[in-house]
Amino acid sequence: MSQGFASSAPSEASNRVKLGWSNRLLSRPEVGAAVAAVLIFVFFLSVAPAFRSADSLLTVLYQASTIGIVAVAVGLLMIGGEFDLSAGVIVTSAGLFNALFSYYLGVNLIVGAVLSLVFCLVVGFVNGYLVMRTGIPSFLITLGSFFILQGANLGITKLVTGAVSSPNISQMDGYDVMNAIFAGSFQIGGVTVWNSVLFWFAFVALAAWILQRTRIGNWIYAVGGNAASARAVGVPVVAVKIGLFMSVSFLGWFIGMHTLYRFNTLQAGNGVGNEFLYIIAAVVGGTLLTGGFGNAIGVAIGAFIFGMTSLGIVYAGWDPNWFRSFLGAMLVLAVLVNLYVKKLSTSRKVG
Repeated sequence: MSQGFASSAPSEASNRVKLGWSNRLLSRPEVGAAVAAVLIFVFFLSVAPAFRSADSLLTVLYQASTIGIVAVAVGLLMIGGEFDLSAGVIVTSAGLFNALFSYYLGVNLIVGAVLSLVFCLVVGFVNGYLVMRTGIPSFLITLGSFFILQGANLGITKLVTGAVSSPNISQMDGYDVMNAIFAGSFQIGGVTVWNSVLFWFAFVALAAWILQRTRIGNWIYAVGGNAASARAVGVPVVAVKIGLFMSVSFLGWFIGMHTLYRFNTLQAGNGVGNEFLYIIAAVVGGTLLTGGFGNAIGVAIGAFIFGMTSLGIVYAGWDPNWFRSFLGAMLVLAVLVNLYVKKLSTSRKVG
């Protein structure tokens, strides 16, 4: 019996299903975006001389960070199988809450920022709770949140200030501390590096670690792939998805703070449309719209492509109105590439 068992082992091993090395490489969600980023970078280096300086590169990174920070959380949410169309306006809501609350009540801006964070987290919780408890698609729930926040931004701002912009906060208590944290910068070799770029790198690294090295990351992929199956094996689906919505609100608050303290005032109508930029960054970075596939590095590359393109067109001296057309083309192309990559990731080679 033992000899028979031993003789059958090599046969079983030889029939083991394996992925070829090329399939393993191409199945990485970020590979397509990385190739596209290199091609776009080389293209703008060749056609836009102004693009070649270190200062231009840091400006591109800054532009990418303003989209990329929120896109990190949006990407995680999409991997988890949901969307948040309120992500753009909550950035503005966060900044307006901080400015108007502190201005109207005369309190320190730091206190206003903390209360603004609480407000944003509540919005994220309500979005996630309603999606999970009602079964209504997140597209519709967050679309409702989008309109509620947009109207409140305009109505409350006009009620408090008599205009559609927040007051200038540069002379208010707590401004220096908040400005240094959220809108600070420093010089390296005469080139300005914004704190937001470093925060972006940190958030991407944290998200990548969570997805690849923690149980929560496994849960996120599981609920995005098949929520019913995930629930059957003990994954806390409701808690995971509510947490993902709250993470979008948290990073939306963070960029709201950056925008407020970078410019000292906010227009109440800002942020509309940015939710699509976050989704595009995630999709271009390899995240599937159907959930369960993608990673944080790919989303970061997608945001970097956004930064390169938005500024590269300007550096090249072209009409910036073409930028939106480019984004649309990139989105369609990215969806096609992602579907192909997903197909490769599920293909098998018998070795």
